Amino acid sequence: MELATKYNPRDVEDKWYQFWLENKFFHSEPNPDKKPFTVVIPPPNVTGVLHMGHMLNNTIQDVLVRRARMRGYEACWVPGTDHASIATEAKVVKMLKDEHGIGKSDISRDEFMKYAFEWKEKYGGIILNQLQKLGASCDWDRTRFTMEDELSKAVIKVFVDLYKKGWVYRGARMVNWDPAGKTALSDEEVIHKEVNSKLYYVKYPIVGQEGEFVTIATTRPETIPADAGICVNPNDERFKHLIGQKVIVPTTNREIPVFGDDYVDIEFGTGCLKVTPAHDINDYELGLKHNLEVIDIIEEDGSINAKGGAQYAGKDRFVVRKEIVKDLEASENLVKVEELQNKVGTSERTGAVIEPRISTQWFVSMKEISKPALENVMNDNIQLHPAKFKNTYRHWMENVKDWCISRQLWWGQRIPAFYLPNGEFVVAETAEEALVEAQKIDANITIDQLSQDEDVLDTWFSSWLWPISVFDGITQPENEEINYYYPTDDLVTGPDILFFWVARMIIAGYEWKGELPFKNVYLTGLVRDNEGRKMSKSLGNSPDPLDLMKVYGADGVRVGLLLSAAAGNDLLFDEKLCEQGRNFANKIWNALRLVKGLEVSEEAQPESNKIAIDWFEARFNQVLEDVEANYEKYRLSDSLMSVYKLVWDDFCSWYLEMVKPEYGSPIDKATLEATINFFEKIVSLLHPFMPFLTEEIWHAVRERETKDALVVADYPTVESFDKTLLDQATAAFEIISQVRNIRNKNQIGPKVPLPMSVLASDATVYDRFGGIITKLANLESLSMVDSEVEGATQFVYKSDKCFIDLADQIDVEAEIEKLTKELEYTKGFIASVQKKLSNERFVANAPDAVVAKERQKQQDAEDKIKALEEAIAKL
Repeated sequence: MELATKYNPRDVEDKWYQFWLENKFFHSEPNPDKKPFTVVIPPPNVTGVLHMGHMLNNTIQDVLVRRARMRGYEACWVPGTDHASIATEAKVVKMLKDEHGIGKSDISRDEFMKYAFEWKEKYGGIILNQLQKLGASCDWDRTRFTMEDELSKAVIKVFVDLYKKGWVYRGARMVNWDPAGKTALSDEEVIHKEVNSKLYYVKYPIVGQEGEFVTIATTRPETIPADAGICVNPNDERFKHLIGQKVIVPTTNREIPVFGDDYVDIEFGTGCLKVTPAHDINDYELGLKHNLEVIDIIEEDGSINAKGGAQYAGKDRFVVRKEIVKDLEASENLVKVEELQNKVGTSERTGAVIEPRISTQWFVSMKEISKPALENVMNDNIQLHPAKFKNTYRHWMENVKDWCISRQLWWGQRIPAFYLPNGEFVVAETAEEALVEAQKIDANITIDQLSQDEDVLDTWFSSWLWPISVFDGITQPENEEINYYYPTDDLVTGPDILFFWVARMIIAGYEWKGELPFKNVYLTGLVRDNEGRKMSKSLGNSPDPLDLMKVYGADGVRVGLLLSAAAGNDLLFDEKLCEQGRNFANKIWNALRLVKGLEVSEEAQPESNKIAIDWFEARFNQVLEDVEANYEKYRLSDSLMSVYKLVWDDFCSWYLEMVKPEYGSPIDKATLEATINFFEKIVSLLHPFMPFLTEEIWHAVRERETKDALVVADYPTVESFDKTLLDQATAAFEIISQVRNIRNKNQIGPKVPLPMSVLASDATVYDRFGGIITKLANLESLSMVDSEVEGATQFVYKSDKCFIDLADQIDVEAEIEKLTKELEYTKGFIASVQKKLSNERFVANAPDAVVAKERQKQQDAEDKIKALEEAIAKL
């Protein structure tokens, strides 16, 4: 196989991805002879396209899945998409208007759903196709969609089950309301934005006390007509005498009570709080507590109704805000206006400012059903990585609120509640089953007289079943696949949906399968730019992942992301990281070209090559041990960095230089075979991180059958290794580096052979690595001596004295200066070690191995100081 002079990802990536697909290497079936390793993809919105967060999240999943597949597990990574009710409906509504000139209200629900599914078929698979460019080794035959028939049946079945258990109920509660989408929203669909706002100070006259008033401050004067009370702290000396009295609401002249509650902070604002139960969640709770009137003045579309005043009725809330301010000013009830930086909740999908609104919705009672989900994360049956998120999780779950699951949309699973003409309702999976229940109320009712609830279920009500429903475990609870693949193993997601999705999946797992849905949750950070800003289209700081992959290759981008992506920590992304990944790919490619370009001879293997092979074998296993330990802790970035250094430093910079023959000379067959074996081990270890490059090298380094593809090859396992050999190699490398430094400082070319003599009490390193030191340091000779060599340049490694005869090529004064600086540095170093060892608390509390290491540092430094002082004296 002829190798290109430069690695070109474009020649490789599509070729190998199609090869993997054609040979079904990603496909999984239940296999009793293998343990399963199951991952379900966090389903991206069907409206979505690939962004940097997807890149990071799915690269991490792919690393875990590819490694498991190579380790002999039946690896199953289930892909799919989420129907994203609000986002998709908005897209379809826009499409209808732009392409057909019709509005949602112009067509029936069934017609709308037909258009929606057509839109989904046309655009819904974009992000999954883009994930293939990344190299995602999903089992694409298993692709699921939260609105497909079987998954929708599961959602309906679960709703009915919860209703029968008494955990789903219908009631009027305060919700997040999107006036543009005209639907309730979950908390995670609300984006809080910092905006320039105004704080209005308004007077409320006290009834019966001419000229007396209280002042409140509000950012929402349009809600003043809905005020139901004024709250003060009962311990506030300024106002407690007013408790029980009444004030007049400006603009409406209604009288409302003043009441006391320690909810009001005496030190905050004016000390008086206007309470508007219909339009603020905290006010709603206060209103319930104190039995205040609920006056709802804002309609579904954000306009003010007649309860808000005839002069404002029918006008948009923000128009009314301006008019009320003018009216307050005219009536001399406006005290002042201040500029304010304020956080305002907006709809993630429509951008509209959210209105807290009392609305009749469907809810899940969460307190009891969520208990197993809290307990099993706290006791580490389910482990969060990093564990710091346990505190956040516990706080959320201990303060869990009922979940609003209904949405005023058409795109989604329609709530299976059926209303009788008298207003009563029944809940059932189908209209036919609903009729049976309805006839228990009214024996004469017919199916045509039942009307199904117009609302659909929250999208999260689908996705909380995802680990179960993708294997049809709700509708077919004992099927072969759910019994084999469930529970899943690792979930990779962001901490922003730890409660809204992860916790709910855990709840569902214990409720419908009686066990956890996954064993580990790897929480990634946010991808930020190099200034620390969250990446977004509006800031223009988010690169297109597909463009990055075109420039740096998928492997280069994967490496760039992972090298700086510690679990749970935000990633400061810089395109230079991708360049580093591309350079790493080129480094490996050039090493391959070097090895494949060597001619083979039948000559005996040099002893130095045997030593080099033994060393790299030991070093590989040492690094592999470290890599596997970091995998177990979900420190993928650290695992990759260990492999990166193994390849760049140990293999390319040391091993290949050790065994590489003189230019134009052949290499012995045994060494070449060992080197090819090492290449295979390296690419096997690297494959989960860089799948395309490694598969290309795997097939280039040796001819193979299709079934022997790297994607399904055996993953390396740690074997015992000689730590003494590794220590000796470290000493040899330091000595070689010292010789090279002497060459550089004295401007002696690398091809000039130099004689070196060594005075050492232990010659083991030189006996074993002498040939390698001689070759890589380009020594004329290497000899052991019993006494110091007069007039030679020397350096010290630990207590060994190494002498290089540079004859007239050395500047004695410069050498003395260099050794003196080294001596001063070593004295400073030993002082810091002695300070640590003189600390009784350190010696008493530190592990014995740590204290022993510090004592060894002290001994080595003492030996080096003595040797340096002697060397300076000689010069």
